[in-house]
Order: sequence, then structure tokens, then C-alpha cells
Amino acid sequence: MKILIQKGVGLIASLMLLAGLARADEIKVGMPAPDFELMDQQGKVQALESYRGKWVVLYFYPKDDTPGCTKEACHFRDDIFLLKKVGAQVLGVSIDTRESHKKFAEKYSLPFPLLADVKGKVAETYGSLWSLGPIRFARRHTFIIDPEGNVGKIYRRVDPDTHSQQIINDLKALQKSQ
Repeated sequence: MKILIQKGVGLIASLMLLAGLARADEIKVGMPAPDFELMDQQGKVQALESYRGKWVVLYFYPKDDTPGCTKEACHFRDDIFLLKKVGAQVLGVSIDTRESHKKFAEKYSLPFPLLADVKGKVAETYGSLWSLGPIRFARRHTFIIDPEGNVGKIYRRVDPDTHSQQIINDLKALQKSQ
């Protein structure tokens, strides 16, 4: 009986890996954040490496100009001075195009880069890509990356109404603990 249960658990884990529900190489706090180069809404290539020495708020979101994503982006916009005061750079990422990001950023006066991960490779690397056949989008996840380039905090459940303030509070706590 024990052997059958272990085989069953192994089968379930294998199926989860295949389905993208679990990842053997999942990002964890303290690990180096995977580097990337993506184009922002202005056509400028943004690389995580270029933010070394700064705190980075890397947030993934499903789609430009949708209710939850707009609310989250606008809260980051409204709190940008507090975020800068704690030394953080905000970077938003979705699988939308640069042109879509440009319209979204202009419509809501977003003062931070929105990165076009059209192929979803960065979202996938961070465990934030959801796909089912042709339907794909970035999940609403956020990563705080410390000045040395390591993951300081991970948010896999995000409330767009309160997330920006949560990030500010957590950045202050992380900075005190260093």
C-alpha cells in the first residue's frame, strides 16, 4: 500500500510539473533574481542588472487597461514618491506589447517602466506565467529584489487595492533588517 501511495504522489508531482502548476526551480527568498532584458513602453531596453544597488519592485500583471491591473498600476503611480523615498524602482511586466504598454502608461500617467514580455519568457522564469492552450497571461505576482540582486520578498497573492502600501511597509522592514 505504501509503495502505491508513493508512486501516486510521484505521478501527481510529475503531472503538476508538466502542467506548470509546480516548478522544480521555483524562485525563493534569498536566491539571486533571474536577470532579464525587456523593452519598455518607450522602446528602451531595461535590464535588471542595471538596477544593481537599488531596491526593485518587479510586479507582474495580467493585462493592460483592465480593472484590477489599472487599479494596481495607479496605486503604484500615486505612491511613487513614497516608493522613491525608500529607494525603490518599480517595474511592471506583462505579456502585452510595447505599444499596448505605451497607451496604458500614457492614459494613466504611469511614471515607471512597463516591460513587454511578449513571449512570456521572463514571467515563466519567475513562475508567473499562466497558460492553457492559446490563452496566456502573467499572474499577479510581485518580487522585491534587494540592491545586491537577491529576492527579498515574494507575493503570490496580491490585492490591487492595498498592494502598493504593503510593498512600502515591507520595503521599510526589509531595509531595517539589513
